[in-house]
Amino acid sequence: MNVQAWFASLVAGTPPAFWWVIGGVIALLVVASTIGAVLGRSRPGATVDNLNARINAWWVMVAVLCACFLLGRVATLVLFALASFLALREFITLTPTRRGDHLPLCLCFYVAIPLQYGLIGNDWYGLFVILIPVYGFLLLPAVSAMAGDTEHFLERTTKIQWGLMLTVYCISHAPALLLLRIPGYEGQNLLLLLYLLLVVQISDVLQYVFGKLFGRHALAPSVSPSKTVEGLVGGGLSAAAIGAALWWITPFTPLQSGALSLLIVLCGFLGGLALSAVKRSLGAKDWGRMIEGHGGMLDRMDSVTFAAPVFFHVVRYGFA
Repeated sequence: MNVQAWFASLVAGTPPAFWWVIGGVIALLVVASTIGAVLGRSRPGATVDNLNARINAWWVMVAVLCACFLLGRVATLVLFALASFLALREFITLTPTRRGDHLPLCLCFYVAIPLQYGLIGNDWYGLFVILIPVYGFLLLPAVSAMAGDTEHFLERTTKIQWGLMLTVYCISHAPALLLLRIPGYEGQNLLLLLYLLLVVQISDVLQYVFGKLFGRHALAPSVSPSKTVEGLVGGGLSAAAIGAALWWITPFTPLQSGALSLLIVLCGFLGGLALSAVKRSLGAKDWGRMIEGHGGMLDRMDSVTFAAPVFFHVVRYGFA
């Protein structure tokens, strides 16, 4: 099979709704890029430069996601495993560790991540949901204790455990949507993952926009000065409305889609707020500099850490 035929088979195996959604996202990015270019000429400055950097980064992220979705389940799992690896590395880089933590960290990076995503790839739900919060949480402090370093032991162990929980266990629930068996929705789980990511990211963008335009009342100024009541309400409700309008790519009714979108928005907001508090406690503005205009991988995935597991289990117990 030549490359052209192989690519044609990939496209043919993708639900048509996927292309409609991606087309809409690309159209939005074209509009955003045009506005950014106009602003760059008429109102040059740091704010506009940051906006254009964010838009350019979105082009790259959308392209990578599309490529992985087209390549299928394995490529999608590899992408999220890599995202977990990078996010965990950022988390550990900002949270001080000692020599006694080296072996537990090796287990996190080179055993826990492959195992977690491997279990998802093999549809092993029963072990996937308990591997890290049960066996991982019991094993890691025991391995640390064997090193004999008791200085700040509880604090160090807690950092490693929570970092693993957030960046690997929680994020892995996003691609885990691919293993759900929803009656009447067979072969379309890719759209469910796309739906989650769209609502989470659109909510982040709209909360930022509403906050900049109408923000007057800070929600938690000492944690995240940019988060406002107006941003949360305006951006969150707008994102929930968009999620409700996307009901046709999900197994939900419009009302159910709106309610689940609102749940995703609220969970995403709490995730961003909690991880902002961690950053502030460490004296850091961003988790890293990997994505220009966005910060690090964890800055882009912070909302997903809280939204993905909640959405996954609500859908599994309510619709699968």
